[in-house]
Amino acid sequence: MARARVTTETGGRLSEAEALWYDTSRWPTFIDGFAHLQSIEAGWPREGRLVWDSRPDGRGRVVETVVRYAAGDGQDIDFEDEKSTGTQSIRFEPAGEGAVRITLEQRWSLKASYPGSVLVDATFIRRAVRDSLMRTLRRFAIELRAEREL
Repeated sequence: MARARVTTETGGRLSEAEALWYDTSRWPTFIDGFAHLQSIEAGWPREGRLVWDSRPDGRGRVVETVVRYAAGDGQDIDFEDEKSTGTQSIRFEPAGEGAVRITLEQRWSLKASYPGSVLVDATFIRRAVRDSLMRTLRRFAIELRAEREL
């Protein structure tokens, strides 16, 4: 199983960061590749399933199922998209006075296997996933700062 992990620190309280992350109406502003929410089950983000579609040439339809949620800590979801299945984890932790550390990690396996797929995954896909996670956290930090300034 491949893995990509990114971490950032930004100003704000943990509770503010958590509230923004789980506000799906704000996802178009920071989730890389997000186009629109297809469906969300009652109880999410604590439990249940969420389905969203990516922009063209993205992941396609993404189905996320909550497997773990802890207020003040984070969430783990199992996901499936057109080409992969895996787990994504988000963690929030205080990082000093008025700051929060956010870690986003994705672990995945490709659905299709072909000669060279392990090399392609290690060389190209892992980097693309890491870059996507980094863009998400960078935009998230901008949104969190903007939220605090309003």
